[in-house]
Amino acid sequence: MDQTTISQFDTAFWLTCGGIVVLLLFSAFFSGSETALTAASRGKLRSQADKGSKGAQLALEITEDNEKLIGSVLLGNNLVNILATSLATALFTRVFGDGGVALATLVMTALVLIFAEVLPKTYAITNPETAAARVSTPIRVIVTLLAPLVSAIRLLVRAVLRVFGVRTDPDSHILAVREEIVGALHLGHSEGVVEKEDRDRILGALDLSDRFVEEIMLHRSRIEMIDADTPIEDILAQCLQSNHTRLPVYRGDPENIIGVVHAKDLLRAMHKMSTETNRPLADTLKDFKITDVAMKPYFVPETTTLDEQMRQFLSQRTHFALIVDEYGALRGLLTLEDILEEIVGEITDEHDPAAEYDIRRTEDGQYIVDGAMTIRDLNRAMDWSLPDDEANTIAGLVIHEAQTIPSTGQVFSYHGFRFEVLARKDNRITRLKIRPLIAA
Repeated sequence: MDQTTISQFDTAFWLTCGGIVVLLLFSAFFSGSETALTAASRGKLRSQADKGSKGAQLALEITEDNEKLIGSVLLGNNLVNILATSLATALFTRVFGDGGVALATLVMTALVLIFAEVLPKTYAITNPETAAARVSTPIRVIVTLLAPLVSAIRLLVRAVLRVFGVRTDPDSHILAVREEIVGALHLGHSEGVVEKEDRDRILGALDLSDRFVEEIMLHRSRIEMIDADTPIEDILAQCLQSNHTRLPVYRGDPENIIGVVHAKDLLRAMHKMSTETNRPLADTLKDFKITDVAMKPYFVPETTTLDEQMRQFLSQRTHFALIVDEYGALRGLLTLEDILEEIVGEITDEHDPAAEYDIRRTEDGQYIVDGAMTIRDLNRAMDWSLPDDEANTIAGLVIHEAQTIPSTGQVFSYHGFRFEVLARKDNRITRLKIRPLIAA
């Protein structure tokens, strides 16, 4: 071996090689850390943190500011990659001359791709929560050290993006949590991991804050009421025959609600009057006034969200509310059970009538539904996706799209479905036949 060859493999040569290896290890660390911390589920990290994992808790704190985290990791990763490539270029140029530049590029590309990118990221994506917990401590130190430089870079980036009309929201990940859950549920259902019933329950709970009481209330035209001026014998018979335990009480005009009577309160008051006076029940009823046992009506505006109304029901220890519009006119009524049904589905007992709106399938594969059935209930029952932004009921959707009140026999095609009006009463569509235009 001649003197020239020996001089090329001196101490500086081996130190440079060692430096390149160390820098590649740092590059692998940065690449794996970035993947682990961005891919890790915050829900799983929170669960591990609650069980005492300090690494998971630190990972949660680091990922609170994703922009700062990614900026620090990318800065460190690019710094070590560029430095390693520069050292390799100098080393290969020293050994092979001018041809060493191209050779250094090929060698470093292969080394960085395999050992500093694919390998660490594959491991991190396979065990994201475990990897995130392990790297959280050193990454926290790096983020702290590079914070001033990263902040300056972040300001520069936002200024450049603002020129192109792009504005960043540092809290966007918080707003995206709901969308992530919804997407995961739909994906899980499509893959057979999540049952339809479980998906509907969770989605129903998530939707409460975005939906209003007017969407699920019982319309005033279908409210069963008690006329306060009706003889008490008839009121008693009405309460016994009713499927409901609470009934609104009005006087004169059905819009003039003066109270709400509970069947148990009514019977308890009658029993008390009968036992205290020692008079026959028929004589006691003559002095009985329904207003004496009626509770004060509870009115809520139609723009109240279901989430807020459920909280109000629980805090006020009542299950019954009358819905009014901005002018105070009666729109309908709502119960706590109605809200719970939006989460768990239809709740029935031995006194409830048969399904209010049934869906009948015809021999030719079409479906006959009641026009008053809500779009949401039909979507949940059939796993369809008809829009409910402009209308609450199936009939309302057809009228909205047609921009007129259709006649019996008219056929329309909207949103991938064929709608045929089967029956109409006055200005209401009472029955429809629906068929998907594209088979599921």
